[in-house]
Amino acid sequence: MTGRAFETADFASPEVGYGAAAARTAADHIRQHVGSDFATPVCGIVLGSGLGGLAERIANPVRIPFSHIPGFPVATVAGHAGQLLVGTLAKRPVVALAGRFHMYEGHDAALAAFPVRVLHALGAPVYVASNAAGGVRRTFSAGDLMCIVDHINLMYRNPLIGGVEPGDERFPDMSDPYDPALRALLRESAATVGVALHEGVYCGLLGPTYETPAEVRMLERLGVDAVGMSTVPEVIVARALGMRAVAVSCITNKAAGLTAERLSHAEVMEAGRAVAADFEALITEFVRRLP
Repeated sequence: MTGRAFETADFASPEVGYGAAAARTAADHIRQHVGSDFATPVCGIVLGSGLGGLAERIANPVRIPFSHIPGFPVATVAGHAGQLLVGTLAKRPVVALAGRFHMYEGHDAALAAFPVRVLHALGAPVYVASNAAGGVRRTFSAGDLMCIVDHINLMYRNPLIGGVEPGDERFPDMSDPYDPALRALLRESAATVGVALHEGVYCGLLGPTYETPAEVRMLERLGVDAVGMSTVPEVIVARALGMRAVAVSCITNKAAGLTAERLSHAEVMEAGRAVAADFEALITEFVRRLP
């Protein structure tokens, strides 16, 4: 849905790190340019590869390119529009990021998770992540949606390494990184809109290469259901900040070795577009039901 765009010249982001102070600076900048229309969001949403169509459901959006937000680099991955949107979804105030930053682009883990800090600084109590993922579970098909119930971090990076940021918990409890009550709300939302929603364990790998068949066999034996290259650092920071997190994976393909087909980012994008209507209906209903 069309809305007001941000119309100032690009500027270089200051090298001030990616902690609490930098997040407050970015949040203040966003509030300043939204102006009196800004309302505290019920959640912050990050849209993964091929899933950016949800942004078109946001009413009266103020669109701010990443390059205009202090601390944000330009998004470089196809399928990531590189915009932050402030508006309403299901008549509820939200902030959405059409795109994210990945460590395989050369960013460190703290930057990959920095947008979550900004969403928190804007007042969002809930973090809603989405991603494109390869299906390790053999019964998965392209276009399936999976609610993440747990994750395995094989990125071998943690965004909390270093000094403790103000407001962070030093040793966050990760026994339930994906909030059980929010997962139940997501299941209820799926039933309401008639969308099949699976549940499973997500594994985050560094990328940018897709997994080898041997690696997929290893992941299967570890209990992984879907694999991707994002989300894990973001959820770690959300938990350190006390945000409640929920996440949905769009299964874009069967992982390497489970079929004879070769993998490509174009395939990921196409699968995202194919499941877009179901994903958008699910998240819209979920936001409608948030307390």
